[in-house]
Amino acid sequence: MTIELKVPESGESIQEVQILKWLKSEGESVQEDEDVVELETDKASMDLAAPANCTLQKILKQEGEIVSVGEVIALFEEGAGKPAAKSEKKSKSADKPKTEPAAATKSDGNAKSASSSEDTQATPSGRRELLKHGLSASDVAPAGKTVRREDVEKYVQSISSRPSSDSGNRNEKEMEEVIPMSLIRRRIASKLVEAQQKAALLTTFNQVDMSYVMDLRKRHGESFQKRYGVKLGFMSFFTKALIDALKAHPELNAEIRDETNIVYRNYFHIGIAVGSGKGLVVPVLKFAERMSFAEIEQAIQEFAGRAKSNQLKPEELSGGTFTISNGGVYGSMLSTPIVNPPQSGVLGMHAIEERPVAVNGQVVVRPMMYLALTYDHRIVDGREAVTFLKRIKEAIEEPSRMLIEA
Repeated sequence: MTIELKVPESGESIQEVQILKWLKSEGESVQEDEDVVELETDKASMDLAAPANCTLQKILKQEGEIVSVGEVIALFEEGAGKPAAKSEKKSKSADKPKTEPAAATKSDGNAKSASSSEDTQATPSGRRELLKHGLSASDVAPAGKTVRREDVEKYVQSISSRPSSDSGNRNEKEMEEVIPMSLIRRRIASKLVEAQQKAALLTTFNQVDMSYVMDLRKRHGESFQKRYGVKLGFMSFFTKALIDALKAHPELNAEIRDETNIVYRNYFHIGIAVGSGKGLVVPVLKFAERMSFAEIEQAIQEFAGRAKSNQLKPEELSGGTFTISNGGVYGSMLSTPIVNPPQSGVLGMHAIEERPVAVNGQVVVRPMMYLALTYDHRIVDGREAVTFLKRIKEAIEEPSRMLIEA
């Protein structure tokens, strides 16, 4: 009996997925609920399991292809596969290189020149230089018996001085690699362009003295980690300060809908931008106003770990009302973050650096961080944006204000 493997629904807005990697080969036996293929949507990656104990009969869609929800991508047959045939095929290929290299080393000069093996034609430093410039050993005429680093450098210098119409162009083309954009990367690109085209984006800046928060982390960090199993980071402080500011300036937690209405939200779904192997993703802390410092830190740590292994779920990447982006973890000193539509604002955090500042008429050195707020000027006025960012600054410099002024 033939069983079809179809692309399942993964959310209301997801209509297509990309085949990332087949985890099983044709002819292999698989168990029910065993992962057989890795798929990627425009929001996250996911694994698709076998529908029953069966054999993968035929793969209909190859890695890299874009397929629609509900489309059949493979066929299974009830019963066990034939692993013996596969192992026999592998053993034959494994035996092949055992005889060919020996014959090559004893061949005459003509046979040796026809060989493309860089292991026998280049020194270690020569191979590294060949790899650096996308060349093979056969491209270079060595001064001696083997290609050395100096031979490659001389060859590269010679082709760079040739007219553009000669064979130098061929090597440039060979160095190019064309790879289809992943759905996640396409989604990121689309959202960035949408933000630039549809919203009236402006950015305001401020700087915050991190002394108080750093002192709190120093005094309570060890006991916090022992109790909750996670480090006391900066993100929990900024998330709390952000929510405090959003309550005071609700327009930054709102969105323009249908170009005619402003939707104000009385809940706070805070997106936290984290890096993954395929780009920046923004998992969302749902109802972050209800979360403690420990719950925020634990959730962010879990998101970051699953982002690196492409295990975030589509529903965890949607519904955000405001976003925090911390470029400081990569060393960024100052930047202008882009709003994630349909949100109206994004807070950019940056690296902490010791800088001289004036305090009570005295110049002192303090750990300072630049903050950036990019906002949609269609819904947020400049005065509100500036006072919003200033309130975050004040909450970080003296967190107790959030208790007094709540």
